[in-house]
Amino acid sequence: MQEGTTLARHTKAGGRRAFTAPHTSSGKRSHRAECDRKPVSGRVAAVVVAAGALATGVGATGGLDTGDARFLPVGASSDLAAALVHTSAPREAEVRTVHAVEPAFEAAKLMRSEGLFVRQHVDQAIRRASDGYAARQAELKRQQEAAAAEQARIDAENARIADEQARIAEQQAAERAAAEAASRPKVAKPAEGSFTSGFGARWGTTHYGVDIANSIGTPILSAMDGVVVESGPASGFGLWVRVQHDDGTITIYGHINESLVSAGQRVNAGQQIATMGNRGQSTGPHLHFEVWVNGSQKIDPVGWLGERGISL
Repeated sequence: MQEGTTLARHTKAGGRRAFTAPHTSSGKRSHRAECDRKPVSGRVAAVVVAAGALATGVGATGGLDTGDARFLPVGASSDLAAALVHTSAPREAEVRTVHAVEPAFEAAKLMRSEGLFVRQHVDQAIRRASDGYAARQAELKRQQEAAAAEQARIDAENARIADEQARIAEQQAAERAAAEAASRPKVAKPAEGSFTSGFGARWGTTHYGVDIANSIGTPILSAMDGVVVESGPASGFGLWVRVQHDDGTITIYGHINESLVSAGQRVNAGQQIATMGNRGQSTGPHLHFEVWVNGSQKIDPVGWLGERGISL
């Protein structure tokens, strides 16, 4: 130390005083006596960092004076978060997990998802359509069954009406037949004309009937209701018609010109059965009329007709 150098007085640890030469510096700064200094350890750095953090909370340098510009708090010169970026401790907010994604796999998953969605909607549409079709089919079946039942009812009603109409028609026909039968004569005159010969002996023989003369073609009528038992040629009569009546009596119509009935045919009293003629052993156009009772007994037609209100 040069002579005449100004010394600075300092107080060391333990209260001892010391004189040292001051450090020269271009800037104004405080002077403190040199003392034994130890390197700043990690714990001291942590304290400094913590102090810097506290200083950051209250102000960059406000309220904290280290006494040495070499020992400034971290927070006074830089952001504490920036100071901690390069630390080994990871920050939880920035920890992210990144998975490797295969694009084709993701596309397949998407397509499968979309396919399932479409399939679900298709299935729903099919079910709705199926339900609707089943409902329509059921309604159609119901309508068809109702129509069939209605048609059956109509058919049954028509059949009933037809049966009723047939019954009424049959009844009306029977009534008309009964009325006609009631209005018809029970006995009719066999033919119109002149009475020319009676029943009995004639010219050495027996005449078993009566003759009624008129022109050829004059209508010949059945005397009573009955059934034709013969119609056609007959010995001595040329042509004849025989009718058996309901009481068993048989009437004969001979020398006819034409027969209008056939064997087995039912005829009524007053119904035309032939026309007058001149066939067989005849002297002129006339009707030979006979009445047989009990099968073959021939009686006088005049009395038989008279008993029934017919006169010749």
